[in-house]
Amino acid sequence: MFGYRVPAPDEAMLISGGRRGLGGAPFRVVTGHGKFVLPVFRKVRFLTLSMCESEVVETCVTKQGIALHVRAVIAFKVGNDTESIINAGQRFLSDQDQMSVLTGRIFAGHLRAIIGSMTVEEIVTERQKLAAEVLDTSKMEMAKIGLIVDSLQIQSIDDGDTGYIDAMSAPHKAAIQRQAQIAQAQANQAAAEAEQDAARKQAEYARQTAVVKAEYSAEVDRAQAHAAQAGPLAQAHAQQEVLAAQTELAQRQARLRQQQLVAEVVKPAEAEAERVRILAAAEAQRMKIQAEAAASYDRVALDRMLIDQLPQIVKEAAGGLSGANVNVLNGADGLGEIAAGLVAQGLTILDSVRQNLNGQGGQGGRNAGSSPEQGNGRLELQGPRPSESDAGQTGRGDATAG
Repeated sequence: MFGYRVPAPDEAMLISGGRRGLGGAPFRVVTGHGKFVLPVFRKVRFLTLSMCESEVVETCVTKQGIALHVRAVIAFKVGNDTESIINAGQRFLSDQDQMSVLTGRIFAGHLRAIIGSMTVEEIVTERQKLAAEVLDTSKMEMAKIGLIVDSLQIQSIDDGDTGYIDAMSAPHKAAIQRQAQIAQAQANQAAAEAEQDAARKQAEYARQTAVVKAEYSAEVDRAQAHAAQAGPLAQAHAQQEVLAAQTELAQRQARLRQQQLVAEVVKPAEAEAERVRILAAAEAQRMKIQAEAAASYDRVALDRMLIDQLPQIVKEAAGGLSGANVNVLNGADGLGEIAAGLVAQGLTILDSVRQNLNGQGGQGGRNAGSSPEQGNGRLELQGPRPSESDAGQTGRGDATAG
């Protein structure tokens, strides 16, 4: 639209004519928005708000009297506030390039003053401190002309031909060189150790490889030897199996022959022996029966003879009592008891003789019949006569004989 003006984002629009600006300024400041400006009656000018640069190259003398050539770069701009824009517009609106020239001169003066109060060592080692002090001393002065400094960088410091900085840096250079040499020696040592380690690893690998090869070779040799022995071993095993089969066959033949011998010789011999034993047993039994029969016949004959002799035995026993002093207490009954006792005594003698004959066997029976005592068919009974004391006892129903 005709008469409507808008400043750029990095510009301030200054409108002169008409009303006065803030603080009695001869113009009004417009930033960030447009403004309707009457043509002919109003005049518009633009002031840059962008970053500007100023370079300072100055020879400064230090506190030690050593001349240093210092090069610095200053980054500055017009302040964003209305007061700073008014101050800068009144001073640099017609020639805005003068801002860099004036800023360089201002900082050159402050730089000389600050370096004059410092030593070379401080300047070289504490450049940031130098820049901070220069900024602090120039801040108020720059604010008066509407400028603000964003940064100050000391680019280089040179002492020319004096060699002070080189001399100052010599120990550091020597230390650095020494450290570099140490580092190089350590690097060489590390390289040598790495080479030795690599050589050891290669040797170890070669040794392991040789061991593995030897093991493989030994295994191959064993396999070949086993393969070479496989044939003879198999043949030997086969022969051993044949011998075992032959041995088993021979054992079976021997057992078969033994069975044949048992069937042909032992069994018939045992049968014959059994037959002979049975015959012998039968013969022995026959002879025993005959002997028992003969013995029985002899006993029967002896019994008959004893029976025949019994009256004589009783008679002899009674004869033994003829001279005895016998008192009969109960008359006829007492005599009967005495007679019965004589008969019983004779029977007892007869039974004793029979038992003795049975214990002596067959030959005793036969020989007993021909003894002198029995040849005449008599048995003698002898004994002591009873004493007078015994004969004189009374009151009993029996008789006592000697």
